[in-house]
Formats: sequence, C-alpha cells, structure tokens
Amino acid sequence: MFAPRLPRIGTFEAWRDTARRLTLANVPVHEVDWGIAGEDEALFDAPLPEARGEIKVPAQFAPLARNLIPVRSGEGMALGYALLTRLQKERGLLSREADPNVARARELAKAIRRDIHKMHAFVRFREVDGPTGRRAFAAWFEPDHRIEEEVAEFFANRFGDMDWRIETPEVTITHAGGALRLEARGGVRPAAGDPLEELWTTYYSNIFNPARLKPDAMRAEMPRKYWRNLPETRAIPSLIADARARVTRMQEAGPSMPAPATLRRKEHAMPRASDEEPGLPLDDAAPTLPQLARDASACTRCPLYEPATQVVFGEGPANAPLMVVGEQPGDREDISGRPFVGPAGQLFNEVAAQAGLDREQAYVTNAVKHFKYVQRGKRRIHQKPAASEISACRWWLEQELSSVNPDLVLAMGATALHALTGNGAGILKRRSALEQTRDGRDLFVTVHPSYLLRLPDEDLRESETARFRDDLSRVQELLEERAA
Repeated sequence: MFAPRLPRIGTFEAWRDTARRLTLANVPVHEVDWGIAGEDEALFDAPLPEARGEIKVPAQFAPLARNLIPVRSGEGMALGYALLTRLQKERGLLSREADPNVARARELAKAIRRDIHKMHAFVRFREVDGPTGRRAFAAWFEPDHRIEEEVAEFFANRFGDMDWRIETPEVTITHAGGALRLEARGGVRPAAGDPLEELWTTYYSNIFNPARLKPDAMRAEMPRKYWRNLPETRAIPSLIADARARVTRMQEAGPSMPAPATLRRKEHAMPRASDEEPGLPLDDAAPTLPQLARDASACTRCPLYEPATQVVFGEGPANAPLMVVGEQPGDREDISGRPFVGPAGQLFNEVAAQAGLDREQAYVTNAVKHFKYVQRGKRRIHQKPAASEISACRWWLEQELSSVNPDLVLAMGATALHALTGNGAGILKRRSALEQTRDGRDLFVTVHPSYLLRLPDEDLRESETARFRDDLSRVQELLEERAA
C-alpha cells in the first residue's frame, strides 16, 4: 500500500511528480491512499517505486488536475490519479462527459472554481501596523478547500503596490516589498471594527440600488457563511427593509440631468460624424449603431482599455435577424478594429457557410470589446475576461441588442453566455439548447470556435467541429421558422 503525504505548500507539484512515478510503475488506483502531511498519518506506507519513462496526457488534463488537487476531502487527488492512469490507454477519455470519473472530475473542478471566485470577491482588507513603517493591510478568509496557492498570484497582481497578508485557518499569504510568500501557518480572525471597514460600508450603502433588489439572487451570490467576514453585510438588513421606500422616493424625485458643463465635456470627448448624429444624444431617441460605436471608442469602464489598441465594436446589418456574440477580440481583431477576423472568426465563417448560415446577414459582436492579453516576448497571449470586465462591458452589449433587436441571439462560449444570461457555467452541458437572455430574447447556446482550435486530439477536433456545424444548421432552421 502506498500512502503519499504531500506538503501543504506546493501540493499540486508534489502530487504531479508522485502520480507520474506511480503511473509509470503501474500501481493500481486502489493501492494508493493520498493525503496531506500532518493532517492524517498513514498506518502503512511503502516507499515510492523507482520508475523511468514518459507519460502522455492531453493539454486539458493539467488544468483539470490543478482544480482537483485542492479538494479538501482528498477525493480530487485520487480521482486525478485514476484519470491519469486511464489516459495512458484511453486517448479520448476527457471528451466522454458521461463517463463517471470525468463527470465527477468536472463537478469537483467546478466547486473549486466557485470557491476561488468567492475568495476573489469576499476578501476584505483592514489596515494594520506594518513592521517596516509602510502602510500594511491584513485580511481573514475561510475557504472551503485548499485554494490558497491558486489565489495568491491574483491578489499579488491586484494589490502589488502595497504590503498585505491574507490569513486562513491553515495558510498565511504574505506580500511585502513586492515579494510573495506562502507559509503553512494558520492565522486567527481579527477583532471587528476598523475605520476602513466603516468607510467601505458607507460606500456600499450608497451604491446599493433598491430598484434592482433580488434577495434570493443576493444570497445565492453571497452565501450567509461569508457574512461574518464582510463588513458591508451589517448594513444589508436595513437596506433590504428600506428598499421599497427608497424606490418610491426615487420615483417621486424623477431623473436628474448632468450639469451643462459635464454634457459639454462629454460632447467634446466623443467626436461627431454630423450634426444629425451627435456623439451624446440629448433626447429620448435610442442611439444608432454608429453612435454607439463612436461612444464606445472612448470607453474606460474597465482597465482593459489601457493596454488594448482600440475598441472592437460589433458590425453587421442594423436590422439583422441574428446576433452572434463571442467572447472578446483577439490579436488580429485588436489590430484591425473588426470582430471575427482572426483564426476563430475564419473558422466560424467556414463552418457557418457549410451549415447554410450567411454571416453577412448577421450582426457579430463580442461580450467584451477590448483585447485582454499578457505579453510573452513578441507574442500577446489571450487571457479570459474576468466577471467584473464582462459586467462593465455588458452595457454596450445591451445597447447593441436594443438597437439591432434580432429574432435570435447565438451565444458562442461561456463568456458570451455569462454576459447574456448572467450564468456562463456548464457550457458543454447547455450547448445546442435554446435559452433566454436577461431581457427575454431567444438565445441559442454553442461553443466558441476557439475551443475547437485548442483541441489537441485530431479525432476529437473533427467530431466537435461536426457538432458545431450541426448547431449552426439548427440556428439557420430556427431563423427560417421565424421568417415563415
């Protein structure tokens, strides 16, 4: 019996190396008892076998395994090893969504991603005394799983210009002088009460919109188990209780117009094509697509505008029966200023033509209008938009929907699905289905063509492309049914 006990810091790397040795030695899954050092000691533990050779896995296995290892129960480690051993003989295993191991792995990975998302959203810093005399901040969080290593870089990138520490019951993450350090040392929840927390609570109370109050949705997104560590939750009961009265007061007060000086500054910042099409409409008429494109060119709603070359707005007929929504511009789109002209766009055009779908009759756009990337040498590598960036850009997408007013919307990929419905999870399970957008429009779900380009297995790529073609054929059938 093998009972590897992995370190609390560097867990994934240790699991990967151990799993590789066990796989090369053909150790059966049931003869391995995985665990974390110091948490549960093993009664029997044979030395790890010496093994040489290579193992091969598809590209999607590594990110899946990385999302399995933090599962607190240890099930993820065992399941990851089971998949690893099977992949040596079953080439297309990860594409079999109905396989019990694959389905369970996807479920656990989803739970880890949700836990990571909650930690990103619900960590709250308070100012503390720093050892160097610089301003320092500390936060407390209790994750469901061992995700501290997975979130550390996120916080280092977001708060890289200040000293801070995040303590959990098992790990302390420290960022001081630009250096990031993780220690397998638990902390304690700090005492309540802090001027910064009071300021944050005041800010939260003032941006709270009672007209959009949905308590059930609020509790789903912010479960009560996180409330004791969130200072703003102390204000939530009174905000909910006063919501109806505040809405009534807002309705009675009516809309407020910006000061004339503000309007003049905005008009000056957004160039006009003619006096008939002002960049900032001052009447009740809905803006045209050219107006929206001009206004979007000056958008600074999220930080993506800074490194990107330009806004890439949608294009197509103003009365198109179909609106196609992708994720975000790529490198080629960012340079040219036009959507769907890169490799993914070219593949979409090709498959759409095979399915009888005329792209020229569709309005094509993206959920996010700026290219998000990281620079690696001379290459700009695509990065998935964050939920905050999708939310910031949704205003433009909703304006496009209102202006085009399509009979059908095609959501390609999880980011588009998130922007259009508020939930982008489970894209592979929801594909080929007809859903509804936030404002009640018919929405057809499929994958993004870039997903097909990333598939390393040629047979899988061919089968998935065929499914994508079938999806686009179904879209064409729906359009014909609506036109009849």
